[in-house]
Parts: sequence; structure tokens; C-alpha cells
Amino acid sequence: MHKKALLVIDIQNDYFPEGNFPLWSTDKVLINIKELIAKAKQKDVPVFLIQHVSSAPKGKAPFFAKGSDGVNIHPEIIAICPNAEVIEKQHADSFHQTHLEKSLEELAIDELLICGMMTQNCVTHTAISKKAEKYKVSVIEDCCTTTDSMIHNIALNALSTRVPLLSFSEVL
Repeated sequence: MHKKALLVIDIQNDYFPEGNFPLWSTDKVLINIKELIAKAKQKDVPVFLIQHVSSAPKGKAPFFAKGSDGVNIHPEIIAICPNAEVIEKQHADSFHQTHLEKSLEELAIDELLICGMMTQNCVTHTAISKKAEKYKVSVIEDCCTTTDSMIHNIALNALSTRVPLLSFSEVL
């Protein structure tokens, strides 16, 4: 039996309609992720919230500026898992220069369920990270989004040759 963890990547205010870089279908994806988190909590699956904080010089990055409202994790996500560990990152790969791997090791996690924003960037780079190779990894495709449906589907198709794609109704 695998010990699972749910990684919720970059569900941050800047990606929603009032933010600096709104993505496609965020309302639907938010609902799906909240259901997935609820299922994870029922099964005692730890939830990790991954938060991107821009390392670009002021004015070079259009979103996720340190100290801005846009960098904050969406309040509905915080409300349903206020005690989840937050992993701050500055790169697409959630393992790169973070303490994610150490936190997973402390809980003896060997399976990762990954969801979040953006499909072709942070979700993909985390799922195929060199450091993710020791885990059984799945991406929850209907709990991810990006700039539009075409980029989302292209990214999922490319990812599917390396990582299983699941629906949130199929997991946990």
C-alpha cells in the first residue's frame, strides 16, 4: 500500500479573474481541487500547498510578487486546509531549492498526486522532476489549468507518456 500525498501547486490569486495573469477555467478547477482536498482529508492523505514567489527583479515578473495579494494562495484553498504545509518555491519544479523532498521523506510518502496551475509549466516540471522519480506520480488532469484549453491539452498529452493522468473522481 502506497502512502500518498497531494501536491496542490500555485493556486494563487494572480491566476484568478481579479489577478495579474488570469488563467482559463479557474472557477471549475477550483471547485474540483476543493473536492479533491476534501477527499484527501477524509483519507488522512497529507496536503502540501506549493506557492510560487517570484524571484525576478521588480518589474520583470508580471505576477507573484513577494508581498502582493496576487502571490497569496487562494483563500478558499486556505480555508479548507489551513494546517497544510506550504512549500515556497521560485522555480517551475516544486522540488528545486525547496524543502519538499525532506517533508515528504519525514512522512514516508511514496506516491504523489499532483494538481494545480500551470499545466505546461509547474505541474509538468514537478511531475517529471528528477527528484520525483522515486515516487509513484500521477497528475489529476481535471484539477489543472493554464492559459487556455489547447495548451492544457497539449501539455497533458505530452506528459501522459511519462506520468499517468487521472480524474479527481478516480483518486482517493
